[in-house]
Amino acid sequence: MTDYSSATMHAVPPNDSRTFRGIFIASFVVLLAIALIAQLLTWSWRPWLPGAEAEKSLVGDVKSAVYTFMSYLT
Repeated sequence: MTDYSSATMHAVPPNDSRTFRGIFIASFVVLLAIALIAQLLTWSWRPWLPGAEAEKSLVGDVKSAVYTFMSYLT
C-alpha cells in the first residue's frame, strides 16, 4: 500500500492554474458582453446570471456570475 501525503495528493499541476485563468477570462468576456448588450437595451439582466443579483456594479455582477459559473465546473 502506497502512502500518499496530503501535499502530494492536493498539489496543483502548473497547467491547472493557466487553464482556470483561461476559462475564467473567456467566461468573463462572454458574460460581460451579454450584460453590456442587455444594459444597452435596458433589459433586466441580473436575474439571468446566477450570483449577480446582489451586486451594485456591472463588473462586480459579472465577476460574481463568473465565480458562480466556475464553481459548477469543479
